Amino acid sequence: MLHKEALFFCGGEKACKGFGVATLSISYYDIGYIAGEMAYEILVNGANPGEMEIRYAPEVIKKYNAEICSELGITPPADYVAIG
Repeated sequence: MLHKEALFFCGGEKACKGFGVATLSISYYDIGYIAGEMAYEILVNGANPGEMEIRYAPEVIKKYNAEICSELGITPPADYVAIG
């Protein structure tokens, strides 16, 4: 049984799928890919990490837990996608 007093807005999709209501998630694959590119620049091309541009995930993914939202009677915003 869920309690409305304990709504969770999670930082990642996996946590949201387990017990959360909604998340603004990132792709950990994309973050890892970017980290690999940056490591290549440092290790192969000799880039100075202190002078490199800070890079971020290319997009934030808006998702919600359909089962929990339904049980609590919550209608998520139209631009959120149900976690499958």
